[in-house]
Amino acid sequence: MSTEVDVAIVGGGAAGVGAARRLASSGLTTLLLESSARLGGRAWTHEIRGLDLDLGCGWLHSADRNSWAGIAKAAGVRLDQSRAAWGTQFHDLGFTPAERAAAGKTFGDWMHRLAESPPPNDCAADALLPGNEWNPYVQVIVGFISGAALERLSAADYMAYDQSSTEENWRAPTGYGALVARSFPRAVLLSLANPVEALALEGPGLKISTRTGTIRARAVILTVSTAVLAADTIKLPAQLEPWRESARLLPLGHNEKMFLEITGDSPFERETQLLGNPRDVRTGSYYIRPMGMPVIECFLGGEGTRVLTEGGPAAAFAFALDQLVALFGAQVRGVLRPLVASSWAREVRIGGAYSYALPGHAQARAALAHPFEQRVFFAGEATSAADFSTAHGAHDSGVRAANEVIAALKP
Repeated sequence: MSTEVDVAIVGGGAAGVGAARRLASSGLTTLLLESSARLGGRAWTHEIRGLDLDLGCGWLHSADRNSWAGIAKAAGVRLDQSRAAWGTQFHDLGFTPAERAAAGKTFGDWMHRLAESPPPNDCAADALLPGNEWNPYVQVIVGFISGAALERLSAADYMAYDQSSTEENWRAPTGYGALVARSFPRAVLLSLANPVEALALEGPGLKISTRTGTIRARAVILTVSTAVLAADTIKLPAQLEPWRESARLLPLGHNEKMFLEITGDSPFERETQLLGNPRDVRTGSYYIRPMGMPVIECFLGGEGTRVLTEGGPAAAFAFALDQLVALFGAQVRGVLRPLVASSWAREVRIGGAYSYALPGHAQARAALAHPFEQRVFFAGEATSAADFSTAHGAHDSGVRAANEVIAALKP
């Protein structure tokens, strides 16, 4: 394949789709290149046993200002606006009201210190009070949110997200990943299962080497993850080394999902949630019968993902089953069956969940978002100043990059 286009978009996740939607009516010939056989990237709705299960992002966070909510409405896609069960503990199992109050106070006090008297070195761990028995709980919750250990997390970056997010969190019953993938515009050319291997500067434009041939473009929008940018997955020109360095300062956190199928009578009630062990930094979070589906969504974050990444899915499912048996009793082991698990950290063309900033480097997001010579543009959740780690932050960054391309190529 040898193709010439005005704009090439590398990566078909939420950012790439957002950029494609904006460019579709620009008059610029546009081609999106995606390494996998599907669109969506870290937004992936896996259909199994008649169920639409999101192995990546599942909630439309800040839904009252989330671009995907507007896209869903325009497409006639119904959204579930019922309140999430987060922060509750089904029947107080393994986590009494008094313990939840103490743990919540510890978390709230830590957040207050981050906001009012942030650590001079910008390290989120330094805002913990040494010896507090609920410090592991703080690490667990932050692991779910950022996928990172507190010792590696920028306090300023963490607070930027917290202060911009709203309390509205909605879901798409047919899948968030499906919404992203089905929103791709027909006016944009698409090449799936065609990973980009190298990017080179050529005259005033660029040469893009792919598995199936060469693409020449006047501009390119790179929407790949920071793990891909920082590694040698795609060979980039030496002039882009500063952008690669910014990507290294914004590593991907570790978050994984597993689903257990409920196969018989059980004590599991619709739309309930609980932590396996709030004192264990490896604990899973278990969302039971989301939207009435006969499954338990098991969420692992930070240290907890080691069970999956090091031991594999079998070890992770065994860990989750053991935690649920400890809470509900041995009888539930017979009604739970492993269904499907993610493996984002092992995906070579992704490399993890979503980005966080290392201490002292929150400004790397703005540096990564800056174009190179008005011909290489950058998008993706990591380039968002405050909506990083979200699909709407990724989408909006794609629109921003597309607008920059239009301004450059059609002044």
